[in-house]
Amino acid sequence: MFLTVSCPICLQPVLEENINKHLDSGCSIHISSGQRLGESSLRPNNVTAPKKLAPIFSQARDKHTSTLADGPSALTSMTQDTPTTSKKRKFEMSSLSRMSSKRSKGMPSNFKSATPLAERLRPQSLDEFFGQKHLTGPDSLLMDMLDSGIIGSLILWGPPGCGKTTLARLLAQHVDCNFRELSATSSGMSDVRAVFEEAKSSLALTGRKTILFLDEVHRFNKAQQDIFLPFIEQGQIQMIGATTENPSFKLTSALLSRCRVLVLERLTNDDIRDIISSAVERVLASAPREQPESERVSSPPVGTEPMVSQTLLSQSESSQLSISCDHPFPPYPQLTDRIISSIISLSTGDARTALSLLELVLIAKPDRDEHTLLTSLRRSVSVSYDRLGESHFDMISALHKSIRGSHGSAAMYWLARMLTAGEDPLYIARRLVVCASEDIGLADTHALPLAMAALQACQIIGMPECRINLAHCVAHLSEAPKCTRAYEAYNRAEEAAKLDLTMPVPVPVRNAPTALMKELGYSEGYKYNPNFRHPVHNDYLPIAFRGDKFLKEAGDLSDKVWNEQELLHWEQEENGGQLWEGRSSAQHRH
Repeated sequence: MFLTVSCPICLQPVLEENINKHLDSGCSIHISSGQRLGESSLRPNNVTAPKKLAPIFSQARDKHTSTLADGPSALTSMTQDTPTTSKKRKFEMSSLSRMSSKRSKGMPSNFKSATPLAERLRPQSLDEFFGQKHLTGPDSLLMDMLDSGIIGSLILWGPPGCGKTTLARLLAQHVDCNFRELSATSSGMSDVRAVFEEAKSSLALTGRKTILFLDEVHRFNKAQQDIFLPFIEQGQIQMIGATTENPSFKLTSALLSRCRVLVLERLTNDDIRDIISSAVERVLASAPREQPESERVSSPPVGTEPMVSQTLLSQSESSQLSISCDHPFPPYPQLTDRIISSIISLSTGDARTALSLLELVLIAKPDRDEHTLLTSLRRSVSVSYDRLGESHFDMISALHKSIRGSHGSAAMYWLARMLTAGEDPLYIARRLVVCASEDIGLADTHALPLAMAALQACQIIGMPECRINLAHCVAHLSEAPKCTRAYEAYNRAEEAAKLDLTMPVPVPVRNAPTALMKELGYSEGYKYNPNFRHPVHNDYLPIAFRGDKFLKEAGDLSDKVWNEQELLHWEQEENGGQLWEGRSSAQHRH
């Protein structure tokens, strides 16, 4: 005797032992051919067969045979309007309805028409994935893990638009696991716990593991990240986290120890060019062919690319007159080589930005002036600079090191980059004050007062005028002679001081403000230097460090390295091939 239950999604009779597999397959397998004995006992008596909806309501159902393809909203309505066989199944359906709607596969046409081009043209296989050859190449460890069917828990770290989300989805396609996707920007810990419970149930009932993709995982605080630990460690779930921030700073060490960190690089110009070419070809392939003008206006075909494909035919007529080597895609005469090069430059390795700019070009009129189109594209791109992110520290580091290397042009460039992007001028000025003492130091005693003056100017004047004060200071520090004697002396002294913080001060140099201290011998034997016409000796250091030289003499190069290869490289790259003027004297001292 076989017991059947009614599927809460498609309402078809399914054997009780196959209900989980039936739901996982999207209601496409394990449908019972007829009602078996026991089914009537599982269906409530007061539930009647669902009535057929009016055509206006059933249109979407006719196009999509599976309710799962209608998105999370359809799942929500089903859980509210149809009876379920148990609280457990109701809980699973409610958790499914909360899954992120970021994936557009099976999306209804009205939602698909509003989807940006970058989302519609996501690669569907690893063969269509561009860039990151160190991860997707045939000899990479990731591909070896994929072939074994076990990828474990991963952290994908890379800049925006480099393919983190797409790669995670493609990896999930190649392993026999359930795939759930959440974003830390719109999901809370209740959504994460629901996925964990569903994963435990699926593993216990069907033996299938679950991959949870967490976008922007760094937005979870450290207490929330600790919730993932037992589920990952016990293998109940495989997590793939995507982040644009440095995992060392944003993720806990406990979570990092349980995951493999994969670094995705910014896409190269060749990668972006290939992505643009592939995108245009896919748009052309999905465009309607030889359709009359009246039909194209009154009833656009279902499933074609919106906006872009609808303007294809009108553009192709005018393109017959303008085909040349400067137009790589004749149906779109406005998409010239110069426009493509500008898109590559403006995208700065971000595929999403490149496709968004491409979409603007494709929907533009074919006779649009190239200069006007380029101006519009430049204005549509915002500057990507996070004043609290990694680029903030990378650029200030580049500025400091350029000054240290006496490369004034590079230092001025990084100053302009930060100020143009909106960096706080006081932050830059404070770093210049540090640089004046750390790198210029005793070689130019005017450097520190100048840096302090620049800091005060920024406080009083502010932007945009204080950029001139900062440029003045940066130029002076870059061209000033460099000396790190004071900086290195403190580092050596600090290292010695940490060895023993209880070492007593020598008696002759102790302070003796009271009669009692004088009776105890404080300051006894101290020789007041101004009283003598010649140098005198005092014991200034503790006994353990007497004779040590923390502050070295000017010109002492005993701890400096002579690297002939590096000097030749500098002479060739920055000195015009001429020998360094200080080579002979430095070699003599060396």
